[in-house]
Amino acid sequence: MAKRMILTVLAIATFLAAIGFVKFRQVQAAIAQSSSFQPPPEAVTTTVTRQEAWRPSLDAIGTVAAVHGVTVSADLPGIVESIAFDSGDRVRAGDLLVHLDTRQEEAQLAAAEARRDLARLSLDRMQGLREKGISSQAECDTAVAESAQAEASVREMRATIERKTIRAPFSGVLGIRAVNLGQYLTSGQPVVPLQSLDPIYVNFAVPQQNLREVRVGALVRLAGDAPGENGATGRITAIDSVANEQTRNVQIQATFDNPNLGLRPGMYVKPGVILEEGDPVIPIPASAVRYAPYGDSVFVVEDLKGPDGRTYRGVRQQFVKLGAGRGDQIAVLSGIEPGEEIVTSGAFKLRNGAAVQVNNAILPGNDPAPRPEDN
Repeated sequence: MAKRMILTVLAIATFLAAIGFVKFRQVQAAIAQSSSFQPPPEAVTTTVTRQEAWRPSLDAIGTVAAVHGVTVSADLPGIVESIAFDSGDRVRAGDLLVHLDTRQEEAQLAAAEARRDLARLSLDRMQGLREKGISSQAECDTAVAESAQAEASVREMRATIERKTIRAPFSGVLGIRAVNLGQYLTSGQPVVPLQSLDPIYVNFAVPQQNLREVRVGALVRLAGDAPGENGATGRITAIDSVANEQTRNVQIQATFDNPNLGLRPGMYVKPGVILEEGDPVIPIPASAVRYAPYGDSVFVVEDLKGPDGRTYRGVRQQFVKLGAGRGDQIAVLSGIEPGEEIVTSGAFKLRNGAAVQVNNAILPGNDPAPRPEDN
């Protein structure tokens, strides 16, 4: 009986040992297979880095202002007799805008001209009598004064009539008409805005500590979404002689060509003063950067060796120091060298040493001055 039990125990132990050995070999094989497993390559886009000299800019907030801008108004009161313009018209200096009723002034002018003619006749008669010694010098002087006074009255009435003819003081673009036919205008009542839009001013302020970097003639570039704004360039034409006591800023005025009238007075703009040549940088698409609290990095594509000794195209995570951004690009100050191939899209799914497959059929934006279609 005891002998049978011993044989049974030995048989069970042998069976369990065989099963354990088989499982041990299976686990070893699985470990070996997993250690040599290489995940499939990730599809990415890449670009080859190059070095550029970015000219740094001093960014500010500005307002567009017309070189000449007024609201044309009535000089003297009167009733609108005719309107010679439409809202939004382009006019030249001296063009007729509005004519007020001058019938009363024209009648007064006719009366003044009649008095002038009579005064001239009286003066001629008095001078003839004076030459004959019939009239006194005092009477002759009085006739001269009366003739001059009558002539002055004629000029006054003509000036009054002219002041009731409203003309454009300079060439420019009219705004929206503010008067109608038959309307009675008081002295100083607005008629229509008039702005000279080409060229045009952009006024902005810079801190006093940056004033030494700004000079007359420096290039200024606008950035924004308004038509005619993004990428427009002008020159600094004036620097204020005083600083604001509250803000310690100095006003700067730049002049821009505006042939398409894309810039209008009162618009908000973002001017940037282009300074002297800066340090060389490596611009890359902003989508290439992987941002993290412990540091920003990019993935460099290069040939790597796998656990089996085979060479494959993979990525190496490289930490970088970033500078200013410009459009779709951001400047890299250190961390990568010109000529390196970096991942521009798909970086979020990568890790150090991951295999990649480059497909540059569709590339992300990499324009320093993009022009969005839906702006």
